[in-house]
Amino acid sequence: MAEYALSKSESWKMFNQISSKYDLLNHLLSFGLDIHWRNKLAKFLPKRANLEILDLATGTADVLLTICKSNFQIKQATGIDLADKMLDIGRAKVAKQNLTDKILLKHGDATQIPFSPNSFDTVTISFGIRNVENPQMVLHEMHRVLRNEGRALIMEFSLPNNRVLRALHLFYLRTIVPILGGLVSGHAQAYRYLNQTIEAFSYGEQFTKMMERSGFKNVKANPLLFGVATIYSGDK
Repeated sequence: MAEYALSKSESWKMFNQISSKYDLLNHLLSFGLDIHWRNKLAKFLPKRANLEILDLATGTADVLLTICKSNFQIKQATGIDLADKMLDIGRAKVAKQNLTDKILLKHGDATQIPFSPNSFDTVTISFGIRNVENPQMVLHEMHRVLRNEGRALIMEFSLPNNRVLRALHLFYLRTIVPILGGLVSGHAQAYRYLNQTIEAFSYGEQFTKMMERSGFKNVKANPLLFGVATIYSGDK
């Protein structure tokens, strides 16, 4: 079994290692809620036509596939990620859905987005911003590549405010997730990393203030399942 140092700057290597089981474990460990949450995220898109979308840390492209299937106003959708094996799986899924004319996946770093300022109507990142060394830099980059009146959407794990629910959720993250994730993927350390990054990440009001520091306005935090995850939205 491979072991991983908890280096966020090289977390993409870990995702390459677990890429073949990544989608299965997402569905399994979230009890299928990941699908519902992605559909929920799509509802926060700006209500206008011909949207050009960028998804950071796109992984196997599930966010872009959901957005393009649920919203006919998408002109072009681009996803970037450092984990090339994840992107390969994503490209196969895009081809299977006959969306290669609309969805482009390419190698790229969320902390140094390889696009010019004012290039996109919406920039999204789902369960990825906690995996970077400098989340504030990612938020600055998102703001930079957004057009005026564009929107940033960030979906990330958080912790419930209710003490009982919080304790139950932490038990699940610390105990069940590493065991089940390890059995299915063969890389238990990858799923120990999951709960460690969730517990260490700034969420709720702390994260909305980070977005505001990067220049976003109308910033809102929208809790999912009592705060197990949160969708943050902010406009340029």
